[in-house]
Amino acid sequence: MLATRALSLIGKRAISTSVCLRAHVLGLQACATTARLHQLGFLWPELCPGSVVKSEDYAFPAYVDRRDYPLPDVAHVKMLSASQKALKEKEKADWSSLSRDAESPVWVYRIQFNESFAEMNRGTNEWKTVVGLAMFFIGFTALVLIWEKSFVYGPIPHTFDRDWVSMQTKRLLDMKANPVQGFSAKWDYDKNEWKK
Repeated sequence: MLATRALSLIGKRAISTSVCLRAHVLGLQACATTARLHQLGFLWPELCPGSVVKSEDYAFPAYVDRRDYPLPDVAHVKMLSASQKALKEKEKADWSSLSRDAESPVWVYRIQFNESFAEMNRGTNEWKTVVGLAMFFIGFTALVLIWEKSFVYGPIPHTFDRDWVSMQTKRLLDMKANPVQGFSAKWDYDKNEWKK
């Protein structure tokens, strides 16, 4: 069983690896075709730059918005446009010239950070999804239990009947079961009633 599972996982891994290699080769061919079409003037450079898409390298510092890590290692915007470069140059100069335009400080902030602390602290509606899923599974479980009670379980055994329980209790008292600390110790045999 375990060997079958291991071989199955290895087979899936080999298939997924070969698919990834094929997709990478096809992606390189598509990028080369895109670059050729761009040279011929059939594609807009903004829509299809013709560069090879590469995977994210996790060895380099990455940008994250976290309250406990307020200054990320890198800026949010890595490739600056011409207007953003001009704002960065203004930022190096006197800040009073930067604050004349009401939007400039905001855009300088947005180059460095994606969200402000107020935006990070803003509540989300994720709790509604969690509560909804929890209620769904509780309801589904209740339906399964009702179905089991109706169709799987048989009738309640006769030993749960009140008459049977009283006869069983009388028999245990007559046998004086557990007379020290148990069942019979709580019965007063002189008055024929439970001790108070």
